[in-house]
Formats: sequence, C-alpha cells, structure tokens
Amino acid sequence: MDKASQRSLFETEPDPWTLDSASEQRVAEIAFADPPHGPFSYKVPETLRAPLVAGQRVQVPLGKGNRGVIGYCLRVELKAVGSRPLKEVLAVVDPAPLLSPAMLRLAEWISSYYLCPLGQVLHAVLPAGVRGQAGTREMTFLSVPANVLAQLNSLQLPLKQLEALKTLAAAPRPLTPPELAAAAKCTLGPISELRKKKLIKGTVQRIQNVDVVESVIAREEHLNLNKDQQSALDVIIESLSKRQHRAVLMHGVTGSGKTEVYIRAIDEVLRFGRQAIVLVPEISLTPQTKQRFASRFGSVAVLHSHLSDAERHWHWQRIAKGEVQVVIGARSAIFAPTPQLGLIVIDEEHDHSFKQGESPRYHARDVAVQRAKAENVPLVLGSATPALESWQAAARGEFQLIEMPTRVSNRPLPDVATIDLRTEFQDRRSRGAISRPLHNAIEQAIAEDGQVILLLNRRGYSTHIQCPSCGYVANCPHCSIALTHHREGERIVCHYCDHQEQAPAKCPDCRFDGIRYSGLGTERLEAEVKARFQQVPVLRMDSDTMQKPGSHEQALAKFRAGEIKILLGTQMIAKGLDFPNVTLVGVVNADTALHFPDFRAAERTFQLVTQVAGRTGRGDKGGRVLVQTFSPEHFAIQAALQHDYVLFAQKELPVRLDHGYPPHTSLVRLIVRGDEEAITEAFAEQATERFRAALEQQKIPHRILGPAPCPLARLRGKYRFHSLLSSIDGPQLRQRVGLVAAALEPHAEVQWVLDVDPLDLL
Repeated sequence: MDKASQRSLFETEPDPWTLDSASEQRVAEIAFADPPHGPFSYKVPETLRAPLVAGQRVQVPLGKGNRGVIGYCLRVELKAVGSRPLKEVLAVVDPAPLLSPAMLRLAEWISSYYLCPLGQVLHAVLPAGVRGQAGTREMTFLSVPANVLAQLNSLQLPLKQLEALKTLAAAPRPLTPPELAAAAKCTLGPISELRKKKLIKGTVQRIQNVDVVESVIAREEHLNLNKDQQSALDVIIESLSKRQHRAVLMHGVTGSGKTEVYIRAIDEVLRFGRQAIVLVPEISLTPQTKQRFASRFGSVAVLHSHLSDAERHWHWQRIAKGEVQVVIGARSAIFAPTPQLGLIVIDEEHDHSFKQGESPRYHARDVAVQRAKAENVPLVLGSATPALESWQAAARGEFQLIEMPTRVSNRPLPDVATIDLRTEFQDRRSRGAISRPLHNAIEQAIAEDGQVILLLNRRGYSTHIQCPSCGYVANCPHCSIALTHHREGERIVCHYCDHQEQAPAKCPDCRFDGIRYSGLGTERLEAEVKARFQQVPVLRMDSDTMQKPGSHEQALAKFRAGEIKILLGTQMIAKGLDFPNVTLVGVVNADTALHFPDFRAAERTFQLVTQVAGRTGRGDKGGRVLVQTFSPEHFAIQAALQHDYVLFAQKELPVRLDHGYPPHTSLVRLIVRGDEEAITEAFAEQATERFRAALEQQKIPHRILGPAPCPLARLRGKYRFHSLLSSIDGPQLRQRVGLVAAALEPHAEVQWVLDVDPLDLL
C-alpha cells in the first residue's frame, strides 16, 4: 500500500509541524512492549528522513547503554524545550501508520480497563506477521525523473543505454532492473550506468510476494426469514439506517436461525459500502462460518491462529485497504483494521475462548462493546446460553434483548434425558465409558442411517495413574496436576506445561507391575467406541488430533459428507456446528466441570450440555440427547434438559448475589508466582494488604479473598498464590487497584499479574 492511500485510509493528517520559536521542539511519546513500558518522550529530529505520525513504529535509544529498541509512537506534539535534553528518535520503522487513531484510542481504553501497559496492548493488537512484514521483500523500482524526460531526445548516450532509458520512459509503471533489462533486451550493465549518471532513479519498496489462494464458492440465495428472525433483523437495520450504536443480545435457542439474521444484517451493511466483523469462538467453526458467508458475499477474510504469519499479513493488508467486505475470526479479529466498519457480530458470545489467557487479558466481547460505541456502529451478540454478565446487562437496559424461542421451520427441540451413572456403576453388566442405554441408542441411530456426536471434555487415554501397592501417583514434576496417559507413543503428558515421560509399565517407586491406569479421556473413549462398533467409521476431534493446518476443515467435511458416522471429541464439537443428519448426541460425562473450584462451574456445565444438545434435531429425522451424569438432580443439568435458560438464570443469579460474585460485582484477580514458595506467598500477602488499605482509605465497598494457593498451586515449576478483589463499584475498584499496582516495586524473585474480570480461577 502506498503512503498516500494509507494516510487517507486512517485519516492521518499531513505533518503540520513548524517550529514557531527556538523554545519549542517536536516531541514523540513512545511506548514499549517490554519493560520499561513507558511511555517516554523523545525529540523528533529535523534530519529524520520520513515524517513521524502516531501509529508508526520507531527505533529509539533506551537505557544507559542507549540500545536501539522498537517502540510505538502514541502522539507527536510541540513542547517547550526543557532543561533536560531529550534523546532523539533514531529511525521510523514503518513507512505508513499501522495503527489508526481509532485503534490507538481503543488500545488506550484496553490498557486503562485491564490494567496493563499500553505498549503491551499495541503489541497484541498488531499480529506478529504484520509487525515482521511477513511474506514481503524489498524491491527496487526504476523511473525516469521529470527533468530527464524533458531532454530525452537530446541526450548523447551509448545505444544500449539510450534504448533502456527510452523503454523505461515509455513504460506505464516503474520497473525493476530485471524487468527493464528484459524489456530493453540488454544486460544490467547499461542500467547500472544510467543510475550512476542519475538519469534514472531507484525507489525501494516492500512488496507482498505471497498470494493466498482463495477457493471459489458457489453463490447462494438468501433464505426466507420467519417472524422471529425478521423481528431481530428489523431492530439491527433500524440502527444501521440511523447510523447509531446499539448493542443487541440475540437470545435464540439452538437452531433458531441466528446465523441467517447475521448474514441478512451484513447484507444491509454492505449496501451502505461498509464492512463487518464476525467473531466465532472455535477455530473448528471458522471453515463452516466462512463457507456460509462466502456463499453470500464476494470477499471474506479469515483470521485465526492456524494461519501462517505471511497469510495473516496478506489478509490484514487487504482488510486495511478496504478490499474485504466481511472479516471472520477468533477473538483477535476484533482488532481487524477495517477502515469502514459498519457492524460487529459475536456468535456464541458466552464462550470463554473470547477471553485472552495472557496479558493483555482482554475479553473480546467487552472490547467489541467499546469499539462499537466509539465507531458508532451496531453490535450483535448471539447465543442460546448467554453469559450471565450479558443477561444482566440486558436487564439493566445496556443491551437490547431479542428473543428467538423457536427453531427454524418450527422443528422441535430434541428430547433430552439423563442416565444416572450411580445406577449404572452398580450394575455389573455396565463396563466402560458408554452405558447400556447410550450403547443401545447409538446402535439404533446407526441402524436408521443417522449420525452420532459424543462429547467428553477431557483429552488423552487415562487421566489418573496410581500404584495400588505403594500409593505412587504420576504427577507432573513442574505442576500440581496428574499426568495424562496418551496411547500414541505411550506417553504421559502434562496438558499445562507439556512435560512428557514414557508411560511406566511398573511402579517407578516399588516396581509393582500392577500399576493402575484409570480415568477417561477422548483417546480412551475412541478406543472403546471402535471396539464396540467395529464396522462404523469413527473420528476424534480434540487438540491432539487437530494440530495440522486444515485438519478441522477436513474432519468436518468428512462428517458432513456422511463418511464418518460417529464424531467424538472435546468442547470444540459442542458449538455452532450444523449437521442435519445428526440424530443422537451423547454427553459421556456431564460432571467434568461441574465440581471445579470455580463459581462459574454450574454456568459452564449448563452451557456445554445445552450447546451440544443443540447439535441434533436439525433435520427431518429429529433427534435425541442422552446425558450421562452422577448428578442428575443438579439444577444446571435439569435446566439444560428442559432447554430453559431463564430457569437456570433464576437459580444461579441469587447464588452469585449471596456470595458477592459477578455479574453483581466486579472482580480483579491478583496472581503471584515464583520459584520459592515462602517468598511468593509473602509478596502476595504484602500486595494484597496494600490493595486492602487503599480500598479502605477511599471507603470503596469491597471484599477480598486470599491470598491463598491457587487450585493449581504449582504450574510450570512456579508456586502460585492468588487473591480475589471484588466490589459493586467496578470503576473505583479498577482505578485504586491500578494506582497501587503502578506503585508496587518489582520483585526480582516473583512475577505477578492482575486479571480484570477473570473467567479462569484455576
């Protein structure tokens, strides 16, 4: 992209600065991704080749050694010359801004809200492929200066040089040296001589040399909308027509046609010449979502972690140029550089994958709310099981609630029944992961030419390895967690730090050869299903089998084509997938997350069971769901059986209120980790006490739990402690905690982080 078009794209004004007096100088505020984060002030020298504007990266001297470091320019201002001279900017890295003024403002909000350094946020906003200009190379382009063109016919030159010069002058665009040599039928020698004589000039440009092959997808017509879909669409179109921001929470049961509403709303956006961003929670959903959107719209870009840096950079460039109508991706796609944003859609808005697990620990839904407000565009949040935070926001009038209570074509919701594993466990005839009722249901579904989905949200073969003779347990040496057995390669693996060992045939301590492998993971479930249904094609989808690029697409394409009859896996198969021939869904163990030490455990269980139940009954054959559980009477499972979100919310919200948990309060989690347990605990106590004193001094209503060891008390070799700080006054809580955190002195032996609105308490 040339410099002029990029400036126009991001509404960056031309460099206006002129020094009015000797007492003023141009000063740039620069932030860094790594400590010290800044921002720091640097003088912009007059000798700088390219003008510097906000949104560009620069190289500046940092520290006593003045090592050259890359930083982000936040702003350039005229300031009075101070008594202390400023260091000067060394070079401008980017020929044009990579960050628009709107994106810089959004990054500042993220930094303020999530209490993390601004440079770190900017580093996360820009993909690594964009920062590294992946898939590009520098090339020299030759052209004839205007003064040489004026005297072209009077120049006295050797024949080859004159021919090359005239060829270049007649070319419709600048040429590279090899291109000019080929066109003029000469070697590079005459061209080099012309450059030495300054009769032609060379300009170095960075050119994209990677092209992503986009598959051609047949166009499809829009589907007819039912009454509920049309009502939802009308609300969105009203906001689009008025060019006003509105956040819409679309609560629609699984199969109610939410995606078609998104598509029709985007169609309206494109009529206004604007762009749309669609966020989906799982990479496995991206191919299906892209297929559906690409069949309606001409230009769709996909952003997710399975792209190479060069591919991501290629898509980013096309989006920034306005060549892409619809951007689809996981949480980081909320930072897509759309110059003409008209609509943001978040599908399955409740999903926890929209929360970043490392700093900056932003939630894409809340960032989307802020971006939609700032750019004055509608935001659509869709889910059959909304996050309780979103549900409460709708109750407070912050979101407009739209209900879609029926499925498309009035198809009934599937029948859901529980299988009490306590009874099955006592039945000597039942062995293995699949109970007799579930086994019979699978047989019936296959006999009737249907397909089956089995959900088990645990990877591996065995999840617990213990010696019955001496009590030895195979735990990770770096984490407070048991190692998981994987049959492939006979490994035992830690799913947190990736520590691996050979699976022991005997107890390492007492050498007893009867060491017991127990617990159930998807790998073991796959082996059992294949043994029970030997003639039936089976496919496992989890993060162990879906590592190669394109593996999600290939797996789901086989299932969609009917080549696979039984699809089993973790939560990646529970959301958003639409397969009309699925007539049975089995939840192998609904209790895997129900009893976690986390106040959101019931919500997670309700959402997972409800979502996976929604994968069936989408075709003419109907469908049913069987949920195996040791807790069939739990209200989360009972509400999921009835597809009743309101019932779940009515039961869960009072519990949250009684215990002072979100969505009734705001929460900040302090996490401290270090090599020495006592030192780590002492720092956690000291920091927590500082937070408590600051909140009490300002008389901010609050509650503090901890510090205490995290549920995973040791992770990747580090001891871990945490505290939970909550208050009904979220802005004041964040402000005071942020001020105290900024004043905390760094400790050489511990690391600490603040997680605002945490979703994971492990």
